[in-house]
Amino acid sequence: MSDTAGTGGARRLLHTREVVCQGWVREDGLFDFEARLRDISADGTDLYFKQVDAGGLLHGLRLTMTIDADMQIVHMQAHSDTVPTPWCSESSKPYDQLVGLRIGPGFTQLMKERVGGRKGCTHLTELIGPLATTAVQTVMALRRETRDMAAELQGSDPMPRPMVYDTCHTYRAQGQAIQVIWPEHRRTGETPPPGVGGAPRVA
Repeated sequence: MSDTAGTGGARRLLHTREVVCQGWVREDGLFDFEARLRDISADGTDLYFKQVDAGGLLHGLRLTMTIDADMQIVHMQAHSDTVPTPWCSESSKPYDQLVGLRIGPGFTQLMKERVGGRKGCTHLTELIGPLATTAVQTVMALRRETRDMAAELQGSDPMPRPMVYDTCHTYRAQGQAIQVIWPEHRRTGETPPPGVGGAPRVA
């Protein structure tokens, strides 16, 4: 299938990568997550060990993870459902070594030490990034159910430094967003402990 975009004339779709991440809260207070990655060949292609038909999958990979309220991983499993070689599924085994890590500062480095490079699968390891940020967004979604964030902006009591402080251009230290959500007269200089207050960070 071809279409036209910009000034380059007609173009032909060759490849699509789909990444879908979802998060659930459980009755026991834990959180479950699933991340799915699909590499789709538009016209089909030949690989070393298999042929992929048009619209077929080069990769069909999944990660399932459970964390507690403090963002600590209590379960992690990789699933290599569709892979390009007979040996790729062996790369799924090391990911249970991530159990015990906490999603927060330092997580990315520790994760790569355990499953990065030749220790794991390139694509599964890449999928951990969006899975971890989905975990942050899911936990924050639950916390927002019990917070009136608009009312918090109208308060006058001292408040700790938001976890989003200086993490991106919008929330840069001298930016307007930070001046609104953390004005000078309400600053304590403290950072909320893990599991409390603002969003955990993945780094």
